[in-house]
Amino acid sequence: MPNKHHLHDHSRPLTLKRKKDVDMTQGNITRHIISFALPLLIGNIFQQLYNTVDTWVVGNYVSNAAFSAVGTVGPVINMLIGFFMGLSSGAGVVISQYYGAKRHEDVSRTVHTALVMTAILGVLFTVVGISMIPTMLRFMKTPADVLPESTAYLTIYFSGIAGLMFYNIGAGILRAVGDSQRPFYFLVVCAVINTVLDLVFVLVFHMGVEGVALATIIAQGVSAILVIITLMRADSSIKVRFRCLRIHWPMLKKIFIVGIPAALQMAITSFSNVFVQSYINFFGSDCMSGWTAYAKVDQLLFLPMQSISLAATTFVGQNLGCNQVDRAKAGVRKSLILAMISTAILMVPVIAFSSPVVAFFNDKAEVVEFGSLFLRWLSPFYLVCCFNQIYSGALRGAGNSKATMVIMVSSFVVFRQIYLYAMSHICNEVLPIAMSYPAGWILCSVITMIYYSKVNLGKSRLVDDNDCAPQSVKS
Repeated sequence: MPNKHHLHDHSRPLTLKRKKDVDMTQGNITRHIISFALPLLIGNIFQQLYNTVDTWVVGNYVSNAAFSAVGTVGPVINMLIGFFMGLSSGAGVVISQYYGAKRHEDVSRTVHTALVMTAILGVLFTVVGISMIPTMLRFMKTPADVLPESTAYLTIYFSGIAGLMFYNIGAGILRAVGDSQRPFYFLVVCAVINTVLDLVFVLVFHMGVEGVALATIIAQGVSAILVIITLMRADSSIKVRFRCLRIHWPMLKKIFIVGIPAALQMAITSFSNVFVQSYINFFGSDCMSGWTAYAKVDQLLFLPMQSISLAATTFVGQNLGCNQVDRAKAGVRKSLILAMISTAILMVPVIAFSSPVVAFFNDKAEVVEFGSLFLRWLSPFYLVCCFNQIYSGALRGAGNSKATMVIMVSSFVVFRQIYLYAMSHICNEVLPIAMSYPAGWILCSVITMIYYSKVNLGKSRLVDDNDCAPQSVKS
């Protein structure tokens, strides 16, 4: 048995099938979707929980202004992170399709290209993120009492953003070959570190929002180190070797074909949320805090459908890699059913116990009133979101991210801004403003369903040859 640290000899074929890698081109479809999505879901819950700890610690031990600051800077962060996540999804799709096609060397080239791309963007995003903070906070109409804490949090966060980027690209590489378990383990470690440091920095050293931000970037840095070490020690074609770190231009082009539309869609959508946040901020800090509490629950409610959507992306990518279109479509159908069931299970208790849920974050009466209002009215529409999330994930797995970009930008940006402008001139209440989210979700789901029903799923596959024989579709 060869030493797992041995440098690979490129004259010998690489083997892809390892204990942690999962070939989704054969076997039970439902089991593949669940076994991939479940660790991803639990890992993302841990991620949201340690983000929630940030908010809980600040809301209970610092100040209401600090609570609003930490909770409402999300749109600013998500603009840059969303752009990078789109690019990294392009790398994941390319890797998953080559993995399904058994194109071992192309998997390796894409992995090394993606890591070099991440290193370059890490430097760029740090500079851009810090420089745009004052402008974006003014643009969001951030109240004066929240501005200092928001500025401090964002400055520290963007200083350590490279750690988050390297974790995400590394985790994306592992997931592309069917391994969602180890990214989950790393998130658990990250969550524990973040929680402990939150309590130490805030309760012991009284560092306020600066301590919360510092805890976050340290934890993200540790998760990045863990995932890179994992890739360096891999005994398959995702193994990272420093001497192979370079840009392979054909692979970068394929990453951009899928990743740039997805990146633009995520960044533009996040930017549009800055507009939404500015409308919410108009109603004062109590409304902002209520929206912050709602946003934390919102992130949890989205997790099942997002995790299953990522499972569908990998499943579709691998199966289209070897031209198994029918099997890919079967996986999409099962993903949609699983997403709706899991979302409904979470949605009911959130609606029933909306006030206690908000009070957990901030028990000020006015904050609880605003937050529970948002939860009761917006939560039922998450079932609608399952359609646009699953079908968009499937289209990205096929390499068709341009269509999802156009549909989502049209629904979440153009339509939503028209809606917000009109509603703000019709009434002066916050609930109609908040309903801009469900309105966009409904439009996006309808258009995405229509497009998916008419598109040839295999037409945009990135692998141009048939490297494996079609398998029978199992349910």
